[in-house]
Amino acid sequence: MQPAKKPGKFLTVKELLKSRGKILGLKAVSGAKNLNRHITVSEINRPGLAIAGHMEQFRSERIQIIGQGEYAYCYKEDQRKVLANLQKMFASPDIPCVIVTGGVKPLPSIKQACAKAGIPLLVTTSDTSAFIRELTMYLDDQLAAITYVHGVLVNVYGLGVLIQGDSGVGKSECALELLKRGHILIADDVVEVKRRIGYMLVGNSPKNIKHYMEVRGLGIIDVELLFGIGSIMDQSLIEMHVKLESVAPGTLGSYDRTGLATAEVQILDVPVSSLRLPVTPGRNLAVLIEVAALNQRLKNQGYFVAKKFNESLIRKMGKK
Repeated sequence: MQPAKKPGKFLTVKELLKSRGKILGLKAVSGAKNLNRHITVSEINRPGLAIAGHMEQFRSERIQIIGQGEYAYCYKEDQRKVLANLQKMFASPDIPCVIVTGGVKPLPSIKQACAKAGIPLLVTTSDTSAFIRELTMYLDDQLAAITYVHGVLVNVYGLGVLIQGDSGVGKSECALELLKRGHILIADDVVEVKRRIGYMLVGNSPKNIKHYMEVRGLGIIDVELLFGIGSIMDQSLIEMHVKLESVAPGTLGSYDRTGLATAEVQILDVPVSSLRLPVTPGRNLAVLIEVAALNQRLKNQGYFVAKKFNESLIRKMGKK
């Protein structure tokens, strides 16, 4: 499963205003003709040193936030110097927009520099820290690397488990049994996966098939209607991957029996702990996945059962 990040993914300043203008108290002061500028990264920049004339490592591709500290400097410093520094800073062609926070009126030097560079100037009544936090979360969601994988995503004991396997191997039937046992469905058949800040993977279902399952012989079922509101979630972290493999009885020799072997799959360049489960008549896959999820939670907390057992066995053998 190789990453399928959409190349050149972006959000325009106009789209930001339309979708989050009211929520963030955001409005355009000038530069309305240039609202189609592209926002390509979720990180935000506070250009304190750049305003003072130090342009080294200036991140021009980010939204520029003029907070209280930057505003105070611009207000107290000689306006000709401030204007010269701002014009030098705004000469970068990829600045999406400039946002002045705290509900203050933008200084003439800021307005003039933005107008000359053709950069949209926005203001918000929100506090700087709260505004940056909310804006970053929104941009991270909108600009996240994204891919679609075939499988079922179920939350088992608080752990997001992505179940994959060949068509007809029993993924949906396994998920159905997990639902009956009180676990939670996020997505069936198609799972939308986003890579969030901190290299976390979040999975959810495409809107048109959300909370539905397709089971061979039964057809389409409404999970929320059949099992109740507690059986569904909109999204979940993906912390474990299970691959169901159809095998003939008597051919299980290639599968791990100690638990010492570990494997991973890469989704959007993020490693996810992976487990292969053979599908044979009589095996209760739902119970196996429950135990695997609990075991993975122990591993996440630093307790590797198979490794502890192996070390204990080696110590005992060494005493003989």
